[in-house]
Amino acid sequence: MNAVDRFTEKTARLLARRSSRRSFVGWLGAALVGAPFLPTLPVARAAEGEGAYPGVAPQPTGRAADPGDPTSCEYWRHCAMDGWLCSCCGGSQSSCPPGTEMSPITWVGTCRNPADGLNYIISYNDCCGKPSCGRCLCNNNLRERPMYRPQLNNDTVWCLGVAAETYTCTAAIVLGTATDEK
Repeated sequence: MNAVDRFTEKTARLLARRSSRRSFVGWLGAALVGAPFLPTLPVARAAEGEGAYPGVAPQPTGRAADPGDPTSCEYWRHCAMDGWLCSCCGGSQSSCPPGTEMSPITWVGTCRNPADGLNYIISYNDCCGKPSCGRCLCNNNLRERPMYRPQLNNDTVWCLGVAAETYTCTAAIVLGTATDEK
């Protein structure tokens, strides 16, 4: 018998001697009952507060179809935004600041454009890789869903699937026009 087989047998016998089926079932039950509560653990965003920040000038888009200031929380695309605006951190509505990477995992919202009165599906993409810039914090929760609907919840840091999981800011990308449910 080789060394790996002897080690595996010795470990299995030691485990069997020190544990019972009842304790395993108890542990498994606790894991199954506790697992659904994992998403309810608190997730911290970098700061609190909201308002104008010195040195951030209004940036109107200049297009009649896209009215407003992308550095403002009242901008129409930010109706479900929770986080720092990339347009205040060196990026834009659809791009991350230099040195950061856009997470492929997002949450979505539906916002009404006041210029044409249509609802648009907005993808909120967290940009990751640098510390938060600390400018233009928005916490809008319009049509946000509870944590058991994570794709529609903005309280999670979505820096998953990228090299660095440090949250920097959030971009608001228009995916398309929303259709009305009848």
